[in-house]
Amino acid sequence: MKYYVASAVAESGDGTKQKPFKTIQEAARIAQPGDEVIVAPGVYREAVDPRNGGTQEAPIVYRSEEKGAAVITGAEPVTQWEQVEGSVWKAVVPNSLFGEYNPFTTLVSGDWFIASFIAHTGEVYLNDKAMYEVTSLEQVKQPVRVLASWDPDFTIYTWFAEQDPAKDATVIYANFQEFDPCREKVEINVRRSCFYPEQEGICYITLSGFTVTKAATQWAPPTAYQEGMIGPHWSKGWIIEDCDVSLSKCSGISLGKYLQPENDNKWLKWKFKDGTQTERDCICQAQREGWTKERIGSHIVRRCNIHDCGQTGIVGHLGGVFSVIEDNHIHHINNRQNLAGAEIGGIKMHAAIDVIIRRNHFHHCTRGLWLDWQAQGTRVTQNLFHDNTIPFDHLMNKESKAAEAIGEDIFIEVSHGPTLVDHNLLLSKRSFKMATQGVAVVHNLIAGAMTAVGTGVDNGAKTLRSPRYTPYHVPHRTEVAGFMTILHGDMRFYNNVFVQQEVPAFLKEVEEKVTEKVWDDFNTTVGTKPYDDYQTYEEWEKEFDGYCGMGSAPSDRYYIPLPVWTGGNRYYNGAKPCDKEKDFNVDTEHAIRLELKEEEGGWKLYTNLGEFLPAGEEKLITTETLGMAFEPEQRYENPDGSAIVFDEDYFGAKKAHVTAGPFDRVSDGMCV
Repeated sequence: MKYYVASAVAESGDGTKQKPFKTIQEAARIAQPGDEVIVAPGVYREAVDPRNGGTQEAPIVYRSEEKGAAVITGAEPVTQWEQVEGSVWKAVVPNSLFGEYNPFTTLVSGDWFIASFIAHTGEVYLNDKAMYEVTSLEQVKQPVRVLASWDPDFTIYTWFAEQDPAKDATVIYANFQEFDPCREKVEINVRRSCFYPEQEGICYITLSGFTVTKAATQWAPPTAYQEGMIGPHWSKGWIIEDCDVSLSKCSGISLGKYLQPENDNKWLKWKFKDGTQTERDCICQAQREGWTKERIGSHIVRRCNIHDCGQTGIVGHLGGVFSVIEDNHIHHINNRQNLAGAEIGGIKMHAAIDVIIRRNHFHHCTRGLWLDWQAQGTRVTQNLFHDNTIPFDHLMNKESKAAEAIGEDIFIEVSHGPTLVDHNLLLSKRSFKMATQGVAVVHNLIAGAMTAVGTGVDNGAKTLRSPRYTPYHVPHRTEVAGFMTILHGDMRFYNNVFVQQEVPAFLKEVEEKVTEKVWDDFNTTVGTKPYDDYQTYEEWEKEFDGYCGMGSAPSDRYYIPLPVWTGGNRYYNGAKPCDKEKDFNVDTEHAIRLELKEEEGGWKLYTNLGEFLPAGEEKLITTETLGMAFEPEQRYENPDGSAIVFDEDYFGAKKAHVTAGPFDRVSDGMCV
């Protein structure tokens, strides 16, 4: 059955095309498996709570009649403004507008949020741009330009809110600079979600073609109920496609965890047990309470434009297993730098078990992709990454500690693998942060440094050892098979092209001067050089010669770093191989140019690499070549257990040659 919705009608009808509902929620209350809800262009100021799910064979589909024209928003307009002085105005908003949840009295908080940041889940928007919250009226009257933002000129558009108990109202002061708020589009966020079921287990829903924007979402760490502006809320089989997702206070789309009342942000509330232990508790509790492949995950997020969210574009812990995230444009995440802590990135996922992340474009995010814990069976392929960092003007500020969180294209943290990264363009100043093991890096173009090799895996105790034990799983399942620390190594680097780009002086200065390198070594050299002194497999195997079990002499053999495999890598512009690299080539004669430009028709890569990259000289890489990740004893293979043959390039075309890097052939000015 088809139901129709149109916000423009004077009064709600019966859901037929002739008499459509006025709100999406009216259809969401009654839609059944196989039904389709068709939504006409218009603005829908509601938090849609789907009451029923579909089935795999008959999902419930919510479709915007015209792509992007049906707007689900968590915001309400504010039109009554009183001038206080100069460019500073005041609005008095009755608290009845907010119901039980007032974003302007609700602080952003949670595990791994830096509590020194004072921020509310509320937001003020001027012409569809989020203004900047400050903590006093004086800061509204005398705003200061902030270099930490990618848009420092807009940081002087500030707001501050306080309560008027006598009027039971929220009073908002805002500095609109040259704008008159009575003549502009000014909104505030009111609802904490836009399309999100209240109940768990609402499965097989498709959300297609909507603009979804401006929700007052809360911080979403892995130990909490992870909310987003859109989300399946602990269910299976959602499809989120062709949507424009923007301006969530924290996270745009959540594929994350359900509420565990006794273990929700427990580290924040009960300081005696470390956050990583409460996270292990969360995982084990979820296992007991039905976290299985049959019930949870297997979502698809595709062809969405996800941007300008405060914490993440997509977030998830446990709930995103077996999902596919493809063909999305994920950009300008955490760009305002008005929130800080871990859990920030274009995508931030824990337990991305058998998740495929392919053909996405990540740029201008504080961090592009962060795979944290249990990146087992995860494949990152055919993606474009660039400009994933915090603003360089801010980094160069010698009084700032910003350089301690520079950002990178991909951060893989305390996971046992197998994690597969193949056929990507990694063009930011830092390509990888590798505080992990069990990763295969195959056929990539890598123009940034690799950092945190051999570090970043402890909890940072002052004098005692504090290793982080993280889980690994039964292959292609959620069931926990064991827990172990990170030994480092167990890495594979095959058929990559490494191109050293010019290193900004301030980054070299950070590398040389920062002495506390518990979380990051701040390496700026491109290549596998950070894996100097790691053993080859043959050397590591000899550690076990003559070992006969109990009764043998004491040895460190079970706790030394695992071996590293290499082959077919090519190095340019001073990029450096590790000291035990095999079958590699270093080109010291030719200077390689790499320049990515946005032009009409898309993004183009201008490079002379094709002139100096021999075609067809490398060996074909397969699942058999890569072997298995050590701890889970799982091969680098497809989610269905079948083998991979790396015979398709970045564009998905069959390779005519086995050439290092992501392309079959490289041309100057190629669209990427």
